Amino acid sequence: MIVKFISLLLAGSILLSSCTSTTMIQSTPSGAKVYLNGEPVGTTPYEHSDTRIVGSTTRVKLTKEGYETLYTSFSRDEEVDIGAIVAGVFIFFPFIWTMKYKPSHTYELLPTTAVVEPAAIKTQPNQINIKSKAERIKEFKQLLDEKIITQEEFEKEKKKILDEEK
Repeated sequence: MIVKFISLLLAGSILLSSCTSTTMIQSTPSGAKVYLNGEPVGTTPYEHSDTRIVGSTTRVKLTKEGYETLYTSFSRDEEVDIGAIVAGVFIFFPFIWTMKYKPSHTYELLPTTAVVEPAAIKTQPNQINIKSKAERIKEFKQLLDEKIITQEEFEKEKKKILDEEK
């Protein structure tokens, strides 16, 4: 009876621990505000845990005064979770948690004074600036469409890009 109870307890603990995945979100420099899926959650270094299923993507926004806002994401498909596979042998549904996050994600924030060089120099410099602005606005529009940034953030960035000197 005790052996059966211990076996069930062990199988249950493997099952429950296999559902959770944890990653450490770090930034250089540290102390950046962390937003996950649009919600403020803390500052870097920040430990994130969840029980989302394989393939789930978490949108990340890092902000720090004096640095460019960083938009990125990570997905629960970065590493194999052996515990979930073992638990899945006993009970079917843990197979939806067979992948987990990498142990840590480190992002480098760029100072707002950083100058971005154009990828290619063309014979008509004004076209570089116009194309560059259009591409940058399009990137922010995509972030808006994916609900990574708000309409207000999009309009602010769009105005900043359009107000740049030609």
